[in-house]
Amino acid sequence: MSTIKPFHPPLRLGLTGGIGSGKSTVAQMLVQRGAALVDADAIARQVTAPHGSAIAAIAQQFGDQFIDRDGALNRDAMRALVFKDSNAKKELEAIIHPLVAEETQRQAQEAAGLGHPTVVFDVPLLVESGKWRAQVDRILVVDCSVETQIQRVRDRNAWTADAVQSIIQVQASRAQRLAAADWVIFNQGLSLDQLRAKLADLPI
Repeated sequence: MSTIKPFHPPLRLGLTGGIGSGKSTVAQMLVQRGAALVDADAIARQVTAPHGSAIAAIAQQFGDQFIDRDGALNRDAMRALVFKDSNAKKELEAIIHPLVAEETQRQAQEAAGLGHPTVVFDVPLLVESGKWRAQVDRILVVDCSVETQIQRVRDRNAWTADAVQSIIQVQASRAQRLAAADWVIFNQGLSLDQLRAKLADLPI
């Protein structure tokens, strides 16, 4: 006689952190521990990739000049537009965000069906969006000093300090992220093994 195991919904974990915090490294460590990863940035890139689900609406709203020769979003042209026109940014988000939300939900349901104990929602703007708190069980913030963020991104991308600082300024502040957190990993001066140990201490 077979025994039907009771279904336990996975822990829905919101993961965030400023640029250069090490959030992506923590996400991969969680995957290695058996979590499923739903990457909001990757989904946004997918829907604006060649012939992605957002492309037709973007062309209709903004014009064909915002679609490159491969059929993808012309990121340089769009970046220049939204920099000078805040309404354009809202119009673009109104196209992309519902598609990202739909795919996020689909991937989360698939992960639950496969029995993953944790679904990690990697969302860079989790705090800024204001809507994720109600959609996750816990929020994990990967934190470090602003000086460390700048140095890491400069080392990784060869950007100027001013370029990194401009991105930090449009993200939530450290204080805002920490205020939203259930759990915090202070990722500064840690080896990868030490970072894994910090993660292992959490009840995930």
